[in-house]
Amino acid sequence: MTQTAAQLTLSAKEAVCEALNQCVAETAVTTMLAQNFHWNVTGMAFGPLHALFQTIYEDHFAAQDDLAERIKALGGHAEGQLAAMLKRSKVVEHDGHAKAEAMIDALAKAQETLAATLAGTASVAEEHGDLLTQDLCIARGQTHEKFVWLLRAHLG
Repeated sequence: MTQTAAQLTLSAKEAVCEALNQCVAETAVTTMLAQNFHWNVTGMAFGPLHALFQTIYEDHFAAQDDLAERIKALGGHAEGQLAAMLKRSKVVEHDGHAKAEAMIDALAKAQETLAATLAGTASVAEEHGDLLTQDLCIARGQTHEKFVWLLRAHLG
C-alpha cells in the first residue's frame, strides 16, 4: 500500500532514512571526486572532460540536497559530517593524480556504485510503501547510469 511520509510507521521511516543517508554519503563523496578530477584533468581531452566533470559535480551537489530533504520530510536526521560520509561511503576518495582515462574509470565506477545504492534504496522504500522516495531514487539511479554511459563513451 502506498503511503505518504505522515502515514509511514516509525520503523519504516528509520529504514528508509538509513538507506537515504547511504545515498547522501556516496553522492557527497562522488561530488568531490568529480570536482577533484575537474580541477586536475589534463591532456588532449581536457576541454570536454573538464566540462563533463563539472556537469557531474553540479548535478550531484543538487542531488545531495534533494536526498537530504527527503530524509527531513520523513522526520529523520540528514547526516552531514564529511568524516562520517567518507566512512560510510562505498565510493572512495582519490588524490587526483591520474591520467584522464583513470579518472574516467574511477568516476564511472563511482556512478555505478551510486546507481546500485539508489536501486537498493528504491527497493527499501517500495517494501515500506514509500512511493515518493522510491521515485526519487529511481530517477537518481537513471541519472547515474547516464553518467556512466557518458564517461565510458570517452574511452571508446
